[in-house]
Amino acid sequence: MFAVVLDVSDFLIIGLVIIVAASSLSVYLKPRERSRLSRIEAKLDLLLKHAGLTFDPKAGVPAGVMEALERGNKIEAIKLYREATGVGLAEAKAFVEDLPASPKA
Repeated sequence: MFAVVLDVSDFLIIGLVIIVAASSLSVYLKPRERSRLSRIEAKLDLLLKHAGLTFDPKAGVPAGVMEALERGNKIEAIKLYREATGVGLAEAKAFVEDLPASPKA
């Protein structure tokens, strides 16, 4: 009965609306993902304890990164990690910030 012809711009607008709607829904899923990750970490901790193993997060850290952190030079630690692994700045920064801090004497 009614024939509708859509232009390319109409498809772009529809696509943009779908993307915005999908990204706004992802905000509601984040707490659920954090909860799931927390449960997985707890299970992993139990498995390691049962197996008599310990996890050392500093074991796989390239040489020099921990020394730079212990000196309080986070920027140098990020730079050294990037050079050793070839990862991007954001990933290196996240890795270095997630390393447990050593207590200063």
